[in-house]
Amino acid sequence: MIPARPDRWKIVQNHPQLNDIPRLLCFATCLDPAPVPMKTRDRILQTSLQLFNEHGEPRITTNHIADELDISPGNLYYHFRSKDEIIGLLFQQFERRMDAVLQTPERRVPDMEDMWLYLHLVFENIWEYRFIYRDLDNILSRNKKLRTHFRRILERKINTATAICEGLVGAGVMNATGEDIAALARNIAVVATYWLNFQSVRASTSAVADEGTNLGLGVYQVLSLVAPFLNGAARRLLQQISREYLA
Repeated sequence: MIPARPDRWKIVQNHPQLNDIPRLLCFATCLDPAPVPMKTRDRILQTSLQLFNEHGEPRITTNHIADELDISPGNLYYHFRSKDEIIGLLFQQFERRMDAVLQTPERRVPDMEDMWLYLHLVFENIWEYRFIYRDLDNILSRNKKLRTHFRRILERKINTATAICEGLVGAGVMNATGEDIAALARNIAVVATYWLNFQSVRASTSAVADEGTNLGLGVYQVLSLVAPFLNGAARRLLQQISREYLA
């Protein structure tokens, strides 16, 4: 998860709007479940995700994964026919989590804290499956199905941001035209999608290990796109939230 100060995570855990998102997703990021013995198939997926995230998917082979797990390559191939099959299942996990995050409240009008919570959880999921975003073009160019599904995730990012902005306008805390909202929603999706690569290219070698903190800056960067459209108390709330990410 995105490294953050304990008080910031206390805010997330106690946030009343977590009721609008499936509990499994939200509390999985905040609570440590009791250890449960894992099946070999699940261990392969978990270890693959760890190695892909740490070293980049192109640098990791099935032999690396088997060595890390101390199992034979044949045992690994019993469960997965290829590395691409592992990537496909990890992408399915990622997509399910994003589908849960990219939901707007159904029982009320979205407010400013919905925007913050939406961005926080989107960036957290990006961090959990960061290998996808680091090697996005490479992975999607090899698999048309994943490309189609990722395009769907992009559209949902845009649609969710649009719905939240429209709710803010309806509540009188945001001044924006339909064209403003459309452009803002696209910009939010662009920054969220390419922030990791932007920071990776921009940072020095010594700063690469601090990418989790850089994702907090990504949330701040997106919030700064929203700020000029906000009124009064909503802008002050956003400034308060933004300071948390810069602290």
